[in-house]
Amino acid sequence: MKKLRNFPYSHALVLGLAKSGTAAARLLLQNGVNVRVNDKQANKQAEAVSNLQTMGAEVITGSHPLSVLDGIDLIVKNPGIPYDNPLLVEAEKRNLPVITEIELAGRMVESSIIGITGSNGKTTTTTLITEMLRKSSQPVQVAGNIGFVASEVAQTLKDEEKMVLELSSFQLMGVQSFKPKIAVLLNIFKAHLDYHKTFENYRNAKCNIFANQNADDFLVYNADDPVVREAVLEATSQKIPFSLQSRLDDGAWVDDTGIYFKSEIIMNRDEIALVGDHNLENILAAICAAKLNGASNIGIRQVLRTFTGVKHRTQFVDKVEGRSFYNDSKATNILATQKALASFRQPVILLAGGLDRGNEFDELLPYLSYVKGMVLFGETAGKLEKLAEQAEISFVKQAETMLEAVTFAYDRSADGDVVLLSPACASWDQYRTFEERGDMFIQAVHTLK
Repeated sequence: MKKLRNFPYSHALVLGLAKSGTAAARLLLQNGVNVRVNDKQANKQAEAVSNLQTMGAEVITGSHPLSVLDGIDLIVKNPGIPYDNPLLVEAEKRNLPVITEIELAGRMVESSIIGITGSNGKTTTTTLITEMLRKSSQPVQVAGNIGFVASEVAQTLKDEEKMVLELSSFQLMGVQSFKPKIAVLLNIFKAHLDYHKTFENYRNAKCNIFANQNADDFLVYNADDPVVREAVLEATSQKIPFSLQSRLDDGAWVDDTGIYFKSEIIMNRDEIALVGDHNLENILAAICAAKLNGASNIGIRQVLRTFTGVKHRTQFVDKVEGRSFYNDSKATNILATQKALASFRQPVILLAGGLDRGNEFDELLPYLSYVKGMVLFGETAGKLEKLAEQAEISFVKQAETMLEAVTFAYDRSADGDVVLLSPACASWDQYRTFEERGDMFIQAVHTLK
């Protein structure tokens, strides 16, 4: 089992349990670090708490008293805890370093990491890279924001294995020396400003993925994104661009018929199973990272001919009587729904709505030209209905349940139509998670048969 390298801390506070906090606390204890755990919500009788106590951790639950900082020389925080938390504000006053658990992973397997970040497309690109390497007989494990704790995976990573690591801005904001051997920066749009407060803070967090790289490392980046293009000027690593707009001698690109890496054609565009220009960007990024790790063209083609999407991300669900159903429940903001709508040139019936965060939806208007009908739900249904009237959509209905929405869309659709769930809103007004919302859509589609 791998150990932490270059780790000068002896007394750590793990702030927030969940999966990542529990894994971080276990790892630190196994490396001889004195660990104090503080979680406001954790039940004192919870199995994770008792296990950590058995291993020697001090566990404080129910509140965040400032006294938990006494005697501490490092904080490992859950990515979801904002930096304006009073405990973290006090930690800054005491000059205590604050990291997230991916920093721990980097101190075990730095040279084996392929890290992916961006405002959109992270999970799809992470999955594509992982599958391209697997189909090329390259040993690989996947971790990070995709659901597997990075520091846990890193402990058992074999020397010949790569770790493909999906990274959020929340995780990247808390790094010191962390750097992937290959960094992938997909795009940077305004997002999570409630957490980061300013776009500059958000951008800087994303750019931490390459901030510690050197000339022996690689940075795969979106040459079509102006924010990314400007940001990577700061990088000292070897830059590998990808583009839908320009031919590139040093990266991945497309023309009307083919997909290329440098001067080499990888495959014809019409062989790709995954729909949408935004996914074409993800594909190019994945090809760059996979090729840099020795993936074969045969392995890459096998993946791209069969991969139809990650669950809840413009995922093809089924075809019923000539109607194609797509689940894009992960589209919890307007930008994501714009990208989904831009993927289709067939008539679309759009299912949308959800939690009302106070925004309007006018930015969707230019993307509704192929939308023939809208079925709306949740707190924003009324706002979206006004948008539909402005766009002169043929028919609009508000639905109480997902089954009602899917059934109505099917009844009003025709052979060749697309029925697309792409809500442009968070799910919490009606569902616990976007995954639950998407699963309800899938279940409703299957009832049609």
